[in-house]
Amino acid sequence: MKNILIITSYAPTKNEGFESRTSCLAQEFFKKSYNVTVITSDSNHLSSYKKTKLKIQKYVYNGVVFKILNTLKYKRTISLKRILSWFDFEFKLFYNLKKIIADKPDIIIVSSLSILTILNGFILRNRYPNSKLIFEIRDIWPLTLIEEGGYSRFHPAVLFLGIIEKAGYVYSDAIVGTMPNLVEHVKKITNNRVKNVFCIPFGVYPEDYLLDNNSIKESLELKKFRKNTKSGFTVGYAGSIGLSNGLETFVKVIKDLNQNNELNFVLLGDGDYKIRYQKELSNCSNVFFTGRVEREHVKYYLDCCDVLFISTLPSKVWDYGWSLNKMIDYMISSKPIIAEYDGFRSMINESKSGFFVKCADLEELKAKILQISNMDSNNLKDIGKKGKNWIINSRSWSKIADDYLKIFFELDNNLSGK
Repeated sequence: MKNILIITSYAPTKNEGFESRTSCLAQEFFKKSYNVTVITSDSNHLSSYKKTKLKIQKYVYNGVVFKILNTLKYKRTISLKRILSWFDFEFKLFYNLKKIIADKPDIIIVSSLSILTILNGFILRNRYPNSKLIFEIRDIWPLTLIEEGGYSRFHPAVLFLGIIEKAGYVYSDAIVGTMPNLVEHVKKITNNRVKNVFCIPFGVYPEDYLLDNNSIKESLELKKFRKNTKSGFTVGYAGSIGLSNGLETFVKVIKDLNQNNELNFVLLGDGDYKIRYQKELSNCSNVFFTGRVEREHVKYYLDCCDVLFISTLPSKVWDYGWSLNKMIDYMISSKPIIAEYDGFRSMINESKSGFFVKCADLEELKAKILQISNMDSNNLKDIGKKGKNWIINSRSWSKIADDYLKIFFELDNNLSGK
């Protein structure tokens, strides 16, 4: 059996609250007869790791060995402590490489969010020269820092990360991105010095989304939610409520349509802007905020909506496409989707399960909501079903893992052909 080593800052399992992409892929690789070890950290504000004084925790989860470094904790997504926790992870990984890695890896997958991990990937590939190094991109750094953080492209941090990014693209054996058009970005950064760029998006376990209302049928919050959305047409948003989520236009539309008694708007989730939007919409009787909803319960709330809304801020990051967990949650709920999005289109257009509107175009979004609210309900159900069927057929974790394994085989063939 070949050994796969995956290194990433974030890789929670259901033991820590929710199943991450890394955890799902690792389990699928194990099912397909690979030995898999995941090295990660316990610094994740969305997960609940056991408190311990141990520098390194170790446990086996569904056949996969997890080695978890005890690193600096943080509470907010946008914070200096989060950045410092990335550096803490890299330094502790570097100083403990010999102690952590017991078996020679055949395949090393280094996965962002922090692209700094590729530096440890280079060290390991140098130590194990017959191994293949795969650089996995889930967020494009430093472009995200420029577009969403407002940093100059000449800022020292941007220049530093840019050097690491380019090195990762040029000197890795393969590059994997969750976004469908990443190859264009890689070509731009490397002046076309690129060989193997692949799109391996997020996947889904369809069985996790089968509705079983008995599990929370006594929930007072869900009962209240159902009561509020029972009459009229309900537009739902689920996810973080913050600056980067681009909800300003949506909030303005809710204000403008406040007098329409046939429409409800619901925002599921929490974030830095939640209180601000609650105050801004305090005079609107047709909007409801649920606060944070447990991930495994989100599907019950989405089932009460008629159409689901997603938004993004205008950004060059989206020129290379998206692959969002939220999109999977939306599509598998069998609900049509309205996407406020100007980037490279995928998923919704491929499945014909929804509609795109331009970013920050108040009138277009308002018109689209009114148009959909007047559509035949059976027609809307058919649109929603297309999304569910497409996700199940195209994005099961087993299929995603098979696509990943094809990269391993291709790398093997390239090496044997040298």
